[in-house]
Amino acid sequence: MTQHTATERPSNALRRVLVPLALAQFICSFAGSNMNVMINDISEDLNTTVQGVQVAITIFLLVMAALMIPGGKLTDRYGRKRCFNVGLVVYGVGALLSAVAPGLGILIIGNSILEGVGTALLIPPVYILTTLLFTELGSRARAFGAISAMGGIGAAAGPLIGGLITSAISWRAAFVFQALVIAVIVVLSRRYVRDPVPADPTRPFDTGGAVLSAVGLVLVVTGILAADDNLWLMVGLIVAGALVLTWFFLSMRAKERAGREALLSMALFRNRVSNLGLVTQNTQWLILMGTSFVVSAYLQVVRGYNAIQTGVIFTAATVGLLVSSLAAERFAKRRAQRTLIVTGFVVTIVGVGLLLALVNASEIVWAFVPGLFLIGFGLGAMLTPSVNIVQSSFGDEMQGEISGLSRSVSNLGSSIGAALAGTILVAGITRTPERSYALAMATVAATGIIGLVAAAFLPGSLGTSTARSATRKSSPGR
Repeated sequence: MTQHTATERPSNALRRVLVPLALAQFICSFAGSNMNVMINDISEDLNTTVQGVQVAITIFLLVMAALMIPGGKLTDRYGRKRCFNVGLVVYGVGALLSAVAPGLGILIIGNSILEGVGTALLIPPVYILTTLLFTELGSRARAFGAISAMGGIGAAAGPLIGGLITSAISWRAAFVFQALVIAVIVVLSRRYVRDPVPADPTRPFDTGGAVLSAVGLVLVVTGILAADDNLWLMVGLIVAGALVLTWFFLSMRAKERAGREALLSMALFRNRVSNLGLVTQNTQWLILMGTSFVVSAYLQVVRGYNAIQTGVIFTAATVGLLVSSLAAERFAKRRAQRTLIVTGFVVTIVGVGLLLALVNASEIVWAFVPGLFLIGFGLGAMLTPSVNIVQSSFGDEMQGEISGLSRSVSNLGSSIGAALAGTILVAGITRTPERSYALAMATVAATGIIGLVAAAFLPGSLGTSTARSATRKSSPGR
């Protein structure tokens, strides 16, 4: 594998590899947010409710979070490219099934289950292959920047693109669009993507650990969704989920001590920098998906806007994210990664504050624009450094595990954002819409403060040299 100098840019072959990988992250993030502007259309067409659509969205995000860690581990046994391609096929089938769904149940099977499983299989290879193929930290950072930016743009532009397709054709056509993009990625993957490290078919897979981690995460998020129906059920499910996750971590430690293969190495949780980076990733996606669902639902259900109008208003977040993402490399050369993440959280929290202050003070729909723009700008500034901090904290031999954990944590943030903020909004959207909206956005702001505190504890000198040092320390075989 060709090694690049600190100033050398990736070869044309490597740049071509980035296209299908970045497109894959784009379409999976798009799938998580585009349904937000179809709430009225889907609920009317399938004879369901706003809460029913929220459940479908949350299950999709939850399936991704629950299966991302096992998906990352499977790449070691079956190969990164093979898992990537299988994930694409499963996702494509789910998209087509969703497009012809006669009711909410089939939509959940196609969109929430099959697309969720497909995403869990194809996303870990995106980050593992990027780490393995881009061996120089500068080019790796740029590659992560491109992929993370496409993910953020997919999530932020989902409402606009979904709104355009829904208004021009139908909400079903948005799923056909996803299937077409998947077909393009399959063609590009066959042509450009290669796996530099051979798979190990003899490597054992920790099925018990995979079940425990998935069940624990499902119970926690289901508990949040149950908050509107039964407080005691919510508490019971969350406590049960916490207990199962505790059981999972204890079993991982016991297996490691016995010299058996564990789903996750406990070494992943002994790296302070990576742990803080994971917290920032979780809160970033919670803010993005929570804001996307709350604002979209409020505009459609309370203000009476259709899919395209809602998507156009949410374009402000997309523009903000694009601006900061395009400037990400310039920012990275001038500022430490910690500085970028802290600044991003500050800007994002200010944006959420504006959504609360200006929207309550004005009936003009454009009052949403300043806050959405700042949220997009702040998130775009910190998505890339957060990913780079986590991935670069470990060597090549642990990329399967850290990629799965990193994506699982991010998607858990997305699912909690849609479940928590969405449940608060839906609970009173017909009775006290303004109060419910304010409570939901205040919850989003509170999680932003948690992320800001975590970012503040990152090492102040965390830049390229620190990331390189962390990688070497965690890679004794190098």
